[in-house]
Amino acid sequence: MTTDSSTKGSRTVTRSDLYEAVYQRVGLSRAESAELVEMFLNEVSDTIARGETVKLSSFGSFVVRSKGERVGRNPKTGIEVPITPRRVMVFKPSNILKARVNGLPDTDLAD
Repeated sequence: MTTDSSTKGSRTVTRSDLYEAVYQRVGLSRAESAELVEMFLNEVSDTIARGETVKLSSFGSFVVRSKGERVGRNPKTGIEVPITPRRVMVFKPSNILKARVNGLPDTDLAD
């Protein structure tokens, strides 16, 4: 499940890739691996949808933020339009993940 580290020629990891990685590394059947990945993703999704934070040590946190109503501007016409309040999800990578992305040693970093 490795990907090219450069933007050019990189690929997207899909659910099927995750199923296969669990199958290869854990030794569950393909069906059990798919079920495990789906259960994990559903739990994370449901928790975020409830507005709770999901923190995965050494990986990062998924945080839900509330944005208030504000005035925006249509870039084409310049006309002001109201933007309704909404909740947005933000991913905050851990320092360990940031180090791995940048090819730095992560042995001395704490989350």
